[in-house]
Amino acid sequence: MTNSTMNLQELLEKTTDPDFLREMIGFTAQRLMELEVETRTGAAPGVRSPERLNQRNGYRDRDWHTRAGTVELRIPKLRKGSYFPGFLEPRRMSEKALTAVIQEAYVQGVSTRSVDDLVQAMGMEGISKSQVSRLCGEIDEKVQTFLNRPLEGDWPYVWLDATYVKVRQGGRIVSVAVTIAIGVNDDGRREVLGMAVGCSEAETFWTEFLRTLARRGLRGVKLVITDAHEGLKAAITRVLSATWQRCRVHFMRNLLAHAGRNGRRLAAAFIGTIFAQEDKTAARIQWRKVVGQMKPSLPKLAAFMDEAEDDVLAYMDFPAAHWVKLHSTNPIERPNGEIKRRTNVVGIFPNEEAIIRLVGAILLEQNDEWAVQRARYMTLETIAPLSNTQMVRLSASAH
Repeated sequence: MTNSTMNLQELLEKTTDPDFLREMIGFTAQRLMELEVETRTGAAPGVRSPERLNQRNGYRDRDWHTRAGTVELRIPKLRKGSYFPGFLEPRRMSEKALTAVIQEAYVQGVSTRSVDDLVQAMGMEGISKSQVSRLCGEIDEKVQTFLNRPLEGDWPYVWLDATYVKVRQGGRIVSVAVTIAIGVNDDGRREVLGMAVGCSEAETFWTEFLRTLARRGLRGVKLVITDAHEGLKAAITRVLSATWQRCRVHFMRNLLAHAGRNGRRLAAAFIGTIFAQEDKTAARIQWRKVVGQMKPSLPKLAAFMDEAEDDVLAYMDFPAAHWVKLHSTNPIERPNGEIKRRTNVVGIFPNEEAIIRLVGAILLEQNDEWAVQRARYMTLETIAPLSNTQMVRLSASAH
């Protein structure tokens, strides 16, 4: 059955004659449905068999909008239960969410030209507000359950970041911050902890976001990795009382801006020697050497390094096996990249609820993907010393 679905998709992608393509899609889809229903009923149409499980009950017509045009389908009905072909359902929740957001923008009359084109391309003419409301409600329930779930155990490492999207508010188009938190728990597993939407990355917003995570059970945080946003730093100190790691990638970008065009390559080479050291003591010694070498010719860069030393090297107080994942916000960049890709399709969101719907669905899928990975993000042996509950867990397992 999977092969049949794949062949149908390949046919849709490769064939160029629209009339022939429509006929082939219709034939293949109809045959695919007949085979699925035959499996459900346990017998072919009109065949008497002791193995029969169900009977057919006619057909219902359904238009299937494809990029080759509209295909008229006859979907088989069953006397007991129901049947709906899987290939007509959006494949993933994030795709459903994207469709819902586009539809919502369209029916509210606030969509851009690009969204209008998408509506036509996706075959969504004639959509109603009730259809949109029903689809949005299904997605919102799952997303809210995920975003408000209790957080259990200790979370030694947390990454925080924000990206910006556009939304309509009171007749105006404004940019809002979408904040994301990702953590590693005391089992070495990575999870999406939560998200929020706010008008800016002010300290008050970050503080409330972190307090919300704490109320849901976020505890045992030892290190928080972010960029150098002052409001975020203050919120981390106030709510989590954890060590702050300044993202090394962001730091390097800011630092090289002080080096000038001619000094960037040399400065990058010098600073690279710091991060190549085997322990924090050696890294600090090398840091001081590099600052001393730069002061005569690049005093601004040297002063910038003086101020940032403790924050950039904070990750070296933790197990060396984790360093490659702790020194920057790179672990959160992939989800952020997928969020930007999907939100760019929408362009302008009709409201904040639509942002939460789409971004929340993307994060839910990412979390599910991490959950089924066999390998832990960090091994139990290296993460265990950071857990406040490790002695309880070890003593319990001993019995």
